[in-house]
Amino acid sequence: MTAAPYALTGPIGARASLGLIVLQADEVLEQDFRRLFPDPDVAIYVSRIPSGADLTPETLRKMERALPRAAELLPPSVGFDVIAYACTSGATVIGAERVEDMIFRSADARSVTDPLTAAAEALHHLGARRIGLISPYIEDVSAALRAALAQRGFAITRFASFEEQAEARVARIDPASIRDAAIEVGRNGDVDAVFLSCTNLRALGIIEEVEAAIGKPVIASNTALAWHMGRLADAPPVGPGRLLRA
Repeated sequence: MTAAPYALTGPIGARASLGLIVLQADEVLEQDFRRLFPDPDVAIYVSRIPSGADLTPETLRKMERALPRAAELLPPSVGFDVIAYACTSGATVIGAERVEDMIFRSADARSVTDPLTAAAEALHHLGARRIGLISPYIEDVSAALRAALAQRGFAITRFASFEEQAEARVARIDPASIRDAAIEVGRNGDVDAVFLSCTNLRALGIIEEVEAAIGKPVIASNTALAWHMGRLADAPPVGPGRLLRA
């Protein structure tokens, strides 16, 4: 055997390296991020975290125990610009500060975020205070989310939920149903913007249609997360909606 000479080169993420800790049950987030970050110099690495079949406060809290290990399973040789725990309701129940602390302790990252933090930053950026909220969650989970947004200075003036507990069914909610709910909530005069909560909602394709119908910004968990990660990494995403054009 002849030893072939080789040279080493730089990281795959020549522009940015993004890490995602994605729920085992989530079918949507990775697909959306492939569309939102088409630049081949933006590398996206994914680790999965065990999640319950049902989405309840108890199953969400259980993820806290698994979160450090999920972060550790991201490639240790990559110096991440941003790592995100990609669960809106999980970050709500566990707490964004607790999530940030666990990830910083478990992986090499310059910044850490989550969809709840990202959505709050995005809504502030858009100047929206009165929020129309669409949730797929049961009331125990939705109530925690509404309270967390209120603590961040937002008034939830309109709210609708699909009241779905089975995580596997969330990704099957028809985008047309999401569109109709968002228009119904967003057309009211006491709403500045609509937030479609949950990384497992297939919302990316209906954002432009809803914005055209209501004349207001619409953000989803995935567009908010991509926008915030892009700002932190200086690698903005490309996609639908006023937020990603702002």
